[in-house]
Amino acid sequence: MKIAPAAALALALLGAACSDSSQDAATSGAAAGNAAGNAAGLGGSSLDGTRGRGAGSARPGSQEDLAQTAGDRVFFATDSATVGADQRPTLQKQAEWLGQYRQVQVTVEGNADERGTREYNLALGQRRANAARDLLVGNGVAGSRINTISYGKDRPIALGSDDQAWAQNRVAVTAVR
Repeated sequence: MKIAPAAALALALLGAACSDSSQDAATSGAAAGNAAGNAAGLGGSSLDGTRGRGAGSARPGSQEDLAQTAGDRVFFATDSATVGADQRPTLQKQAEWLGQYRQVQVTVEGNADERGTREYNLALGQRRANAARDLLVGNGVAGSRINTISYGKDRPIALGSDDQAWAQNRVAVTAVR
């Protein structure tokens, strides 16, 4: 009879652990889908949260909420820091989202693919972060709420040495801090 409470506790802990891992898998799957969709020029998700894990599943004002409702990244052409016309709607949605959550501050993280020198890619990543920041500010977000940083090629989003990986790494990611 004393085994039953211990078994019940073990089952409860096992169930909680499984629940957390499925949640993590859903989150990483949604982020990967958003990255792949944006890399293919499909844009981010809508402000009503219809893409990703579903409307209302993320804590309002969180990184997950930003990624689900507005998209958290914009992609760039090779050796370019110009935000393409197909990526501007994502930054507009981010600005709208930031207008809704005025207490949130963000860091725009500029990245580059692995080609080129470390110094060149750090400078390119900074230009990309600044370009995304400038468009957010142009869409009404206070510049004091936005920091920028460049990771160059030092923190790749996608591993690999092919066109698909390079496309995913030529990015500016807006991260809630």
